Amino acid sequence: MHEVLKVLGERAKSRSAPGRRDDGLRIALGIEGGGMRGTVTAGMAYALHELGMTRAFDAVYGASAGAINGAWLVSSRPEGLRGWTDPSFARALIRWRALLRGRPVVDVRTLIEEVYVNTFPMDFASVIASPVEYHPLATDAATGKAEDLRPLVSDVPEMRLALRASAALPFLAGPPVTLRGRRFYDAGVAESIPFRTPLAHGATHVLVLRSKLPMGPVHDGTLVGFAGLDASRLPPPPRSARVLTRTTLRGESRELRSALLSRTIRTLQDVSRIAELEAAGRAFAVYGSPAIMPPVSRMTTDGGMLAAAFEAGRSALHHAFTPSAEPG
Repeated sequence: MHEVLKVLGERAKSRSAPGRRDDGLRIALGIEGGGMRGTVTAGMAYALHELGMTRAFDAVYGASAGAINGAWLVSSRPEGLRGWTDPSFARALIRWRALLRGRPVVDVRTLIEEVYVNTFPMDFASVIASPVEYHPLATDAATGKAEDLRPLVSDVPEMRLALRASAALPFLAGPPVTLRGRRFYDAGVAESIPFRTPLAHGATHVLVLRSKLPMGPVHDGTLVGFAGLDASRLPPPPRSARVLTRTTLRGESRELRSALLSRTIRTLQDVSRIAELEAAGRAFAVYGSPAIMPPVSRMTTDGGMLAAAFEAGRSALHHAFTPSAEPG
């Protein structure tokens, strides 16, 4: 078993509590975003809950949909992660007809401020009070850099704003979200895989939950991990990203536009670094199984496909901790 999984298992077995450990480690969970691909990491996070692993982490970091999943995981109602499989969840978040009215296609505001308040309540106060530190990430519109929003959250309304800020996709989700006088866009612009920030905060080990499929060789033929890519050989940013920076983001800072155009190479550099730390026993990435993963995308709304994606993620996490078990 990989070292990261081993130390998590030891912590769970001993029932050690955050803030009261003596192993000298700081273990973080990083949850990737990806719109409705967040259903995959929701399944993984739910599996951590099932295995009793949540309190084995010292901190949870989330980007965009991953921030939402992280909030559910550390909340008093982690079973809320299953909400991703409910078609009404997808319909509340993805609204193509909104284009005809000039409104955002991805309605994060309605999801957080209405669905998660009235229809499918999240206990936001329990997220703030969680002994496992919760760190939602976002992209600062002025600097184009990833920002940890935890220091900007002191009450429930600010927690809801932080979740909205982390998932404020440029163009698709409308304008940036303002929190304490600062403007923020989706974390994925600057740090789509919450990995660099946990390390900067002193994490000794990081478990990364990824919503995308692996793109290369994996650990000993299993269904987790990544071998890394040569980021220097990447093609230029896609035309859609270039058009977006020239139109929707034309009034934003040069730093933000640059961050958007360079995010692919930055993400792959992070993937390569994760692979290096995997070999050193300090990081581990979990992916859904290519054999059973449905083609869920950022904008998928099909309930059956989302349910299958949730179970694929759940299976992948269980398989990581029990390699002898067949995924699916």
